[in-house]
Amino acid sequence: MIDIIIHGCGGKMGKVVESIVNADENCRVVAGIDPRDGLQADYPVFKSAAECTVKGDVIIDFSTATAIPALLDYCKTSQTPVVLCTTGFSDELNAQVKEYSNSVAVLKSANMSVGVNLIMSLVQKAAETLFDTGFDIEIVEKHHNQKIDAPSGTAIAIADSINEALDNQLEYVYDRSQVRQKRDRKELGLHAVRGGTIVGEHDVIFAGKDEIVTISHTAMSKEIFAVGAVKAAKYLAGKPAGFYTMKDVLK
Repeated sequence: MIDIIIHGCGGKMGKVVESIVNADENCRVVAGIDPRDGLQADYPVFKSAAECTVKGDVIIDFSTATAIPALLDYCKTSQTPVVLCTTGFSDELNAQVKEYSNSVAVLKSANMSVGVNLIMSLVQKAAETLFDTGFDIEIVEKHHNQKIDAPSGTAIAIADSINEALDNQLEYVYDRSQVRQKRDRKELGLHAVRGGTIVGEHDVIFAGKDEIVTISHTAMSKEIFAVGAVKAAKYLAGKPAGFYTMKDVLK
C-alpha cells in the first residue's frame, strides 16, 4: 500500500486526485496540505507543508508555483518523494527543483497525461523520419478562454522533443504577422487558439509535398492529468534522489 499526501487537496485537481486514489486498491490518501479554511476530508489536512506531521510515501502536488519552495524544503527534510504537477515555474524555480532533486526524488513533467507523453516519443520518431525528406513541422494547440500562457507548456515541451531529435537545429516561430517572407526551412511554428471550455488539444502537423501527417492529442477532461499523476506517484515511491519525468514512468 502506497501512502499519498495531496498538496493542494482543496483545489479542483486535488479533489480529482483524491477520487482516483480512492478507486485504486494499491494506494490511499493519508493527509492533505492546503491553506484554505473549512476543508472537510476523511484524512487530516494541514495548512502548510511545515505543519504536516503525517508521513507519506510520496506527495502529489497540484497547487501554485509560489507554494513550491516550502514544499521542497519539507520534502528534503522528511525525505518524501514528490510529483510536481503545478505549472508556471520560473527559470529560477526550475533550477531550484533540479537542486533539490540531488537530495530527494522529484518528478516533474510539462504535462502529466500518459497520452501526451506518448506523443512526445511519437513526434520524435516522425521528425527523424520526415524532416530530412522535406516535411515542415507546425504545432497548433487549443485551450479554454481562461488560460493565461500561450503557447501552452505542453506545446513547447512537444516542440522541444522534436528539436532534440533534430539536434536542436529548428527555430521556434510564434507569430508571422509582422514578417512578409516565405517560411524558412528550419522554422517550427507554434500557434495558440483560446476559446470556450476546451480542456486541451495539440496537433503536430508534418506537411510535405502532396502529403500531410498529423499526430494529435485531445484531452476530454482534466481527470487524465490526475490519472497520470497517480501513476507517477506509484512509480516514484521508494525511488532514490534524482530528477524524474513521465518518460521514466512510461519506460
